[in-house]
Amino acid sequence: MTAPKVVLVGAGSVVFTQGLLADLFSFPELRAARIALHDIDPERLATAEAATRYIADRRGARPEVSAHTDRRMALADADFVLNLVQIGMNEATRTDFDVPARYGLSQTIGDTLGIGGIFRALRTFPFLKALGEDILAVCPDAWLLNYTNPMAMNVQYLTEATGLDRVVGLCHSVHWTLHDLCRLVGAPFDEVTFTAAGVNHQAWVLRFEHRGENLYRRLDALIDDDPQLRRRARVDMYRRLGYFPTETSEHSSEYVPWYLGRREEIERLRLPVGAYLGISDENLTAYADTRDALAAGSALTVEGTMEYAPQIIHSVVTGRPRAVYGNVPNRGLIENLPDRGTVEVPCLVDGSGIRPTRAGRLPAQLAALNRAYLSVNDLVVRAALEDDPRHIRHAAMVDPATAAALPVERIWDLCDEMVQAHAALLQPSLRAPLSA
Repeated sequence: MTAPKVVLVGAGSVVFTQGLLADLFSFPELRAARIALHDIDPERLATAEAATRYIADRRGARPEVSAHTDRRMALADADFVLNLVQIGMNEATRTDFDVPARYGLSQTIGDTLGIGGIFRALRTFPFLKALGEDILAVCPDAWLLNYTNPMAMNVQYLTEATGLDRVVGLCHSVHWTLHDLCRLVGAPFDEVTFTAAGVNHQAWVLRFEHRGENLYRRLDALIDDDPQLRRRARVDMYRRLGYFPTETSEHSSEYVPWYLGRREEIERLRLPVGAYLGISDENLTAYADTRDALAAGSALTVEGTMEYAPQIIHSVVTGRPRAVYGNVPNRGLIENLPDRGTVEVPCLVDGSGIRPTRAGRLPAQLAALNRAYLSVNDLVVRAALEDDPRHIRHAAMVDPATAAALPVERIWDLCDEMVQAHAALLQPSLRAPLSA
């Protein structure tokens, strides 16, 4: 394959787009790639195009760049499609936090599980179905590399609702967790052998070694000696479960029933309730700064981000083998998790494409937590596929953090209010309030 066509859908997420393109153009073989940018916001699209040309120039690349508000025009003949969208943007995110907070429900990030994750998925599904239909129509052989959260729900919905079989969800949590763990225990990242598997934002470091040494022993000693380390939710989980989770404490605390429903645990583990609202505001500021800098002809910082998508594209184009972590339909990859669920496992990438690897069986306690997570996902996906609004309530009822914080009647009341708040973004069959 020469001069691959790479389409960024939701390219108006300019800061993330910049990092991906800086990575992409760092590979000499990809500097002449065809880059198609799509967004429904003309201003953000224009900013993304200007940023792309700036980064290409700084990297010594000469890509063919085009910008489109028409998605099918952007997708035509694509080899790779990167999905970066956030449906509803900051206004919807604020609703995801403000409404549950009135019910006494605490969230930190709200993009993967819990009430925030459930409704982020439900307002994203109609877009994903339309995107899948467009890909089948104009670029059926393209790889769809999804970055949009909630990752596991979105990948399951995409594969079941559209029939696409070249869908892989990408997340940097495994890479950066291992990077930070190596720094913490004083081991060179490039020399460490590790394996992780589970579900997105709740995978587990199953192997962590340096030249035959089990690095968990070093980590245990550090935790024993540092009371501040013990004031982190995922360290607390590691001490009790025996394996380190692959996402931050802010994320990890939302997928279990033990922490966010108790004020003393929020204080003990220093959990930043509502943290994602601040992150969203920072993203708006970063976008405005980039837009204004480009308009003024000022310099931009061009930094790589070590994301998987550019590495995958390089491997498929050049045949250079790599291993990355991907989110894919289970289908027996993790034996003690449901086949319909989306799991995060090592994937081999080369000129033949992306091939997930079997992880076998997880330790029983890890699989138990992952099954609870996947049960929520499956009910949310079923709500959309079966046009059954009751499954939205069922998903919230079995969600660990929601069920730990609210009685069932309040869960239904909360779902009714959330459905009404997001009604314009939901498929019509899911918009009505329900009585038990």
